[in-house]
Amino acid sequence: MAAAGRRDVPGRAGPSRPARRPRRRGRTTPHEHAAKCPTTCCTCPTVAGIPRIRQAEVMPQNHSELTLAYVEFYVGDASARAEELRRRYGFEVFATTGAPGPDSERHSLALRQGGVTLIVSQGAAAASYVERHGDGVADIAFHVDDVSDAFARAVRAGARPVREPSGAPEPQAAFAVFGDVAHTLLPHGVPLPPGFSPVTRDARTGLADFEALDHFAVCVEAGDLAGTVEFWQRAFGFSSVFREHISVGVQAMNSEVVGNAAGDVVLTIIEPDREAGPGQIDEFLREHRGPGIQHLALRTRDIVGTLDRLAAQGVETLNVPDTYYDALPERVTVTEYSLPQLRKARILVDEDHNGRLFQVFTRSVHPRRTFFFEVLERCGAETFGSNNIKALYTAVESERVLSAAVSPR
Repeated sequence: MAAAGRRDVPGRAGPSRPARRPRRRGRTTPHEHAAKCPTTCCTCPTVAGIPRIRQAEVMPQNHSELTLAYVEFYVGDASARAEELRRRYGFEVFATTGAPGPDSERHSLALRQGGVTLIVSQGAAAASYVERHGDGVADIAFHVDDVSDAFARAVRAGARPVREPSGAPEPQAAFAVFGDVAHTLLPHGVPLPPGFSPVTRDARTGLADFEALDHFAVCVEAGDLAGTVEFWQRAFGFSSVFREHISVGVQAMNSEVVGNAAGDVVLTIIEPDREAGPGQIDEFLREHRGPGIQHLALRTRDIVGTLDRLAAQGVETLNVPDTYYDALPERVTVTEYSLPQLRKARILVDEDHNGRLFQVFTRSVHPRRTFFFEVLERCGAETFGSNNIKALYTAVESERVLSAAVSPR
């Protein structure tokens, strides 16, 4: 589940950091972007000439407001995974339920950092998931205005029912759209599922500074991208804000980004291109044994400082060729960090009409190589590193080939 890191990530030493220009934190929500954006633009391209679907065409009337509640991992050892998130990534445990041990029906720990809430769970419910997929994201839970209405809307749009609404006065329900990832629905103001008890807060480790979960990367089977996007549009009024076809060598993939009105649930949905050779997405689908979450993107306000602290705890990031940084000044004018800092930390940089995006990807230490984290900083940028995608997948491909050579299956 976790990832591990580069030891050569710099701290504040080295060339002085230029003064930052004033910048916007976060980004415009998908709905705001769709409202002000033409049918096609640099942020919202078409794929093979297909116009971008506009949110207004599919948004249901009186749809329930949906926001992110928490993300739950099913794991083999909840205590170990929680300690890993605490020690390496700076999360702190704030609530628990159940007891550890192989005979426990359920043992879960809830962790928090900034606006990000994660739950790690083991037990009977998690066992079958872990056997099939390994440790991974099993639930992306949402707050909604009306649980029964949101559940009915999801099922009408094609979702699989997982749990019917129950539990008044604070009802809950769950549905699934892709793979074995559930979506629990909770009323606003209910932070966690029933049964959690608060614990004495850990002393802050100060290892990282994540303020929000920026987006999820979702891998689906070839041919399922359009239907998955349409579900979120029809059920909950998500906007489609970005489409792209990505080619790396003989492999290729299609991706589309959709998000909710609040901007805190953003899904980058990716499918392999049937007409290209097999690649990373095909490998994920094979090793994960179906669709699922490939990575979570954690947003920070100071990516160099965050990487410095993560590296000190053994969090490794993917390598990026030096040639990327040799060409960077010709593509982007960076004022926030020096080129030596970016090169040494292997930070990718992209730019749109509102500012810059800085991002890195942790090296997966998942036994199946089916999960990792992205760490990013938005200095006004609203897009998703389109110009970096090829560099990312080239780096991932190098890791995949190297790993296969060292540990043949």
